[in-house]
Amino acid sequence: MSGVFEATEVIGHRGAGRGVVDGTLENTAASFEAAVRSGADWVEIDVRRTADDALVLHHNAALDDGRAIVDLDLAECRRAGLIGLEEGLEAVPDHIGLDVDVKTVMEDAVDAPARRTAALLMPFLRREADRRRTFVCSFDPGLLVAVHEGAPGVPTAWMPFVRNPADSAIPGAVGLGCPVVAVDSRALDTGEEGPVTGRRPLEYTVEIAHRAGLEIISWCPDPAVSARFAKAGMDAVVVDDVPGTVAALRRP
Repeated sequence: MSGVFEATEVIGHRGAGRGVVDGTLENTAASFEAAVRSGADWVEIDVRRTADDALVLHHNAALDDGRAIVDLDLAECRRAGLIGLEEGLEAVPDHIGLDVDVKTVMEDAVDAPARRTAALLMPFLRREADRRRTFVCSFDPGLLVAVHEGAPGVPTAWMPFVRNPADSAIPGAVGLGCPVVAVDSRALDTGEEGPVTGRRPLEYTVEIAHRAGLEIISWCPDPAVSARFAKAGMDAVVVDDVPGTVAALRRP
């Protein structure tokens, strides 16, 4: 096992999730601080690059008005309420782990290597890995390979899209050399009534991941589901309801 996580740890999704705690906006300093107050072990941040090669925190590829982040400069992003990566990092205490969810763009395939998201991220990754627990997750396998080469001490997590069940996620993570595999909770059999997209039970999926030498995390189960995931041996859960999940996992 890679040893990235201890027991079943709680990762605050984009900070404190989608406004679950204190009504804070996701990917903001206030959201990160709320997640820490609520007992998160890690904070997830979404990283995107701008037209002037800055890194900002935002989940979607575009603002609410439709303007793409990659077409805007840092000043325009700030006026829209986004914060830069450095500002976000400063809001996360050193004892809290950092889950860096990197959102690459099509332009990364054609822009100069030094301008690509992965290259811009490397100095931050190397610095953060020296001061706190840090790992990188992405839907982009090329980004993960770049991290392996540019910041070899930083663990990575392969995140296939929800339509790709764990059957392909686990072999994919092994093939990419990632020590962690991340699976959408909807792709796992949670034991609830109704259809599921996964073809294998939760417990079997976790077992196979561990037998393959991987740690496995899932996003974004609610507290009750998180408790079942923890019982099955899930290594971490990325959640919107941090206080509810912390209570569920700590409950005897």
